[in-house]
Amino acid sequence: MAWMRQVSYARHRFSPAIIQHAVWLYFRFALSYRDVEDMLAERGIDVSYETFRRWVLKFGRIYAQQIRRRRPRPSDQWHLDEVFLKIGGEIVYLWRAVDDEGEVLDILVQSKREKKAALKLLRKLLKRQGYVPNAIVTDWLRSYGAALRELNLADRHVTGGRSNNRAEVSHQPTRRRERQQIRFKSPGSAQHFLSSHAAIANHFNVQRHLISRRTMKTVRSRASADWLDVVTA
Repeated sequence: MAWMRQVSYARHRFSPAIIQHAVWLYFRFALSYRDVEDMLAERGIDVSYETFRRWVLKFGRIYAQQIRRRRPRPSDQWHLDEVFLKIGGEIVYLWRAVDDEGEVLDILVQSKREKKAALKLLRKLLKRQGYVPNAIVTDWLRSYGAALRELNLADRHVTGGRSNNRAEVSHQPTRRRERQQIRFKSPGSAQHFLSSHAAIANHFNVQRHLISRRTMKTVRSRASADWLDVVTA
């Protein structure tokens, strides 16, 4: 595609193939930097976890940006939820929006659960997606209702029962990664990692429990081919 910016691996000692595979391992599976270092060492590739960490910080964001540009428009039903994270002894909140198929639409780490925080998430979400959904599903947190009224979207607000299970379940990979990393080190690092992780996880989410084995293999192969296209120099 003409608008796709090529990824530059200039001035890196290791080949692009090694960098691409290492970053893929880290974002695709619940692995630590040292886990990936050991996996590469088993293949005879001597890369320190600090070098690999720099690859993740640099290329993870680039890959995620490229993937977001390729994603089709999500569904017209959005699910919003927030969950607490403990970072440096302080409680912050991870606000997350997903569609009804589990596609992560946006993530925002904030210090509050108030109306202002909900407004910030919604405005960012609406700007990035470029359209207003038919329904916005949340829990009973009053901040959502106040923010949606200010945006004149109260008529699209849905709450109650188990209607927001989709957003609540979407936090599970974050909890696994949080345990793996022995908690995030700062709100900025959490925002950076989780935003990139969400985009890459979306790309490889093939909903295998809903499709046949044959279809799953086709979709998985297509996702892998698209990934190689994204990361190619």
